[in-house]
Amino acid sequence: MEGVDYRVQRLNQASFRAGAQYVLYWAQMNRRVDFNHALAYAAQLANDRGLPLLFYEGLTCSYPFASDRLHTFILQGVPDTEQRLRELGIGYVFHLRRELSDPNDALYRVAQDAAAIVSDDYPTFIARSHNARVPAKVDIPYHAVDSSCIVPMRRFEKREYAAYTIRPKIRKLLPRYLTPPPAVNVRRKFQAKLPALNTRVTRSNIPELVASCEIDHSVRPSPEFHGGSGEAKRRLNTFLQDSLHRYGSLHNEPSAKATSGLSPYLHFGHISSLEVALAAERHAREHKLIADDFLEELIVRRELAFNFACFTEDQQSLRSLPDWARKTLAKHASDQRAPIYSREQFESCATHDPLWNAAQKELLCSGKIHGYYRMYWGKKIIEWTETPEEALATMIYLNDRYALDGRDPNTYTNILWCFGLHDRPWMVRPIFGQVRYMSYDGMRRKTDVDAYVRGVECVR
Repeated sequence: MEGVDYRVQRLNQASFRAGAQYVLYWAQMNRRVDFNHALAYAAQLANDRGLPLLFYEGLTCSYPFASDRLHTFILQGVPDTEQRLRELGIGYVFHLRRELSDPNDALYRVAQDAAAIVSDDYPTFIARSHNARVPAKVDIPYHAVDSSCIVPMRRFEKREYAAYTIRPKIRKLLPRYLTPPPAVNVRRKFQAKLPALNTRVTRSNIPELVASCEIDHSVRPSPEFHGGSGEAKRRLNTFLQDSLHRYGSLHNEPSAKATSGLSPYLHFGHISSLEVALAAERHAREHKLIADDFLEELIVRRELAFNFACFTEDQQSLRSLPDWARKTLAKHASDQRAPIYSREQFESCATHDPLWNAAQKELLCSGKIHGYYRMYWGKKIIEWTETPEEALATMIYLNDRYALDGRDPNTYTNILWCFGLHDRPWMVRPIFGQVRYMSYDGMRRKTDVDAYVRGVECVR
């Protein structure tokens, strides 16, 4: 439909507040300034009403699996955001809720002087529940804007079956959407005093702030991944210069280190998939490279995951699988499994399989598993767990607790892919039925398992 902005949803019918001091942008998931459609939309609202713009970002101690790792990565992005907003004349409030006994009303306090709220349209984790609950609790307009997908996820009307069904639709729409968002320009600079709830974050005080929070201090920060838009752009440039030319042939070989490593930054919104795609296209054009395989993963596969999350109520259930997968898993649920490991054994890398243990060690230490080995990691949890339901719960637990790119549409989609989502029936096997199987011998034939295991051991 021409003229419809598929990125923007208005989630209540409240009126703009008269006498307001600013328009409020609430960064729930897209914690960045550049290539942020939601921030650009908020700036437009502010300019239309002759108001300054205030960017609010919060971090609470109460989200599921709150830990030093996740807190540190988010906090590392704050100085970049603050500096960039200062350059644009946009106000910035960051609030750190440190203890469960602290008030949990920072958004509502900041919104008291706002004309309207603009936030992120995001289909998983706490942003989904916030966008379902908060609009009814505020007396000003509440808009949710999709800044996560290149083609807005609500441009589609239903859940797609697989990559081959969504790919032609995305390709048809890409010329319209594969362009930079409007520049963020505000006519009125933010000059008011910041609310008292603001928390000052510097690169040097992050460890102290993390230590002061009532969170899980046993999951340590990643030594490999450091948060922030600046770090995300540095990684992108390194990938384009060193690895884009070999991505097509080596992205499934973990020891080659040919992937971008950007999934944590995409998850926390420190960089936009749109910025990455445009940069990859430009680099490929200038250097006469073919970037199709990388763009397939970044756009088609990633946005298939957002499509699944957007149109699926229960993203963490086997009930969300296609019929054939549910039926074949149920038929083989009583098949004998040997060995069987507990969640604690999986978590502590205590299986008989050196490749699986190495993948789990990579997750524990760095906060990320290489995508190809993550498939194997998931398949073996199915094979070595008493029931498919228990296997699913174990995978979600380990990802949600340790992965920097967990709690994401890609996470839940990739986990359920191990059970048949977005796949097709294969030859019947014990335990898996017609769900795709992966073997240790197959991984040795296709990849350098020994090099990977040695590399992970060195990291540990």
